[in-house]
Amino acid sequence: MEDFSAGELDVLVATTIIESGIDNPHTNTLIIEDSQRLGLAQMYQLKGRVGRSSTQAYAYFLFPDNITMTEEAMARLTALNEHTELGSGMRVAMRDLEIRGAGSLLGAEQSGNMSAVGFDLFAQMLATAVNMTREGNTNSTEYLPPALSDIVINIPGHTYFPEEYLPDADERVLYYRKIASADTLEAVEDIYQELVQKHPEIPQAALNQIEKARLKAFANEHGIRLISVTGGKLIVEPIFLSKAQASSLRRKAGRYLADKKKMTVPLRVFVPRQGDDNPDDAGTLSQVFAYIQGLFEEQKK
Repeated sequence: MEDFSAGELDVLVATTIIESGIDNPHTNTLIIEDSQRLGLAQMYQLKGRVGRSSTQAYAYFLFPDNITMTEEAMARLTALNEHTELGSGMRVAMRDLEIRGAGSLLGAEQSGNMSAVGFDLFAQMLATAVNMTREGNTNSTEYLPPALSDIVINIPGHTYFPEEYLPDADERVLYYRKIASADTLEAVEDIYQELVQKHPEIPQAALNQIEKARLKAFANEHGIRLISVTGGKLIVEPIFLSKAQASSLRRKAGRYLADKKKMTVPLRVFVPRQGDDNPDDAGTLSQVFAYIQGLFEEQKK
């Protein structure tokens, strides 16, 4: 390998070990046998071993014509052929996720931080970038994610789409992406109705996921950045309350800081027979949403 790098050899026969950061700028041709056995990310890394200078490079991915390739193998090779332009890594990675499935990344054991922060932000950035590209707008300043990604909803409860409910990993990822980008109540309702039509028997965890999205969309429409339940209390900020509402809140052992526009109210005020933030209690999300929505309705009267 050192002789090849030094230009003393014209041909290097190697295993896939060369994908690990080998830099040979003078290399201009790569030939891979039995490419149907390799993963998409692995092939993309291997392809990056050539074309590392101003010299035109070529990568040939060979596969036997006397065997039937699997659907996934064909999809991997097709994806590699479609994404040949510079900087295609993100699109290749997303296609790889769709082909292989999401695994446990979006399952119950990891539904907290990923669905609340990481995946939401990523899905919104991706959706925005795709829409801008389709419209022919490549201005990088337009690729900033919407304010939805800055909203924090921290309410106990299992919020995810169970594998038993949506067994197809691709479909689960699709609905997570739709939920992550739903910034209005109308958009969330459309997703819910679509789910009801396709999969009527919706489990509680999936309903909670919809309710959380509904609450986040409502917060987005009304400028709220934090809705949290901790220590048996609901905290919302920023939110504007009238003097009458603030006075009523104090009588119920709640508190409103007008300068910070921060509201703190015990859950027992609107959640019957619940004094703590038990994650197994069903309906907390919908009750929080109904209470906050009611406050805004009062101000319209």
